[in-house]
Amino acid sequence: MADPETGLRARLIDVGVDLVNTEGVQALTLREIARRAGVSHGAPRRHFPTHLELLSAIARRGFTDLAGRAAEVRGDGAADPREQLAALGRVYLDFALTHRGMHELMFRHDLLESGHLGLRETSLPLFTLLVDLVDLVGRARPDVDAALVAGSLLANLHGIAQLWTWGSLPLATGADDVVPLLRTALDAHLGPGGR
Repeated sequence: MADPETGLRARLIDVGVDLVNTEGVQALTLREIARRAGVSHGAPRRHFPTHLELLSAIARRGFTDLAGRAAEVRGDGAADPREQLAALGRVYLDFALTHRGMHELMFRHDLLESGHLGLRETSLPLFTLLVDLVDLVGRARPDVDAALVAGSLLANLHGIAQLWTWGSLPLATGADDVVPLLRTALDAHLGPGGR
């Protein structure tokens, strides 16, 4: 038989995930999550003593989802590292564009103190994968720090997603899809590659 307290914890996270995906980060109040979960406004405190802990649990769900999508497109990891980076970039951009509220929450370290609430354990493996693939692609350039390139590429992808969402990039570039922007970002950070 399922523990009702464990079930409530999961339900609160589920409600938070739905809320952030439909209404954005600003809607994630303890009171609103409790209301939508059908419990008293004090009930979430039994599982999440602070708002930060509940936000972190919701963000962890997002990182887990994104990691699963990344693993799916990566497959066995036998494909060319640059092709894997392109596939991961497409997954990242798709996630950012279709889960805008969750994507924002996941990267709002001003809201989330990831060091002691378990977010680093869910977010860093994705970044480590990115660094490893950048390192494999850039082996011909030993003077380049793969972590810095990966960080710059991630920032570029994040910017593409945000500016696309706001309508700025389609207007400025005339592009009707983010894929050419992704290819250009990969070329800018890794050097020209095959198409």
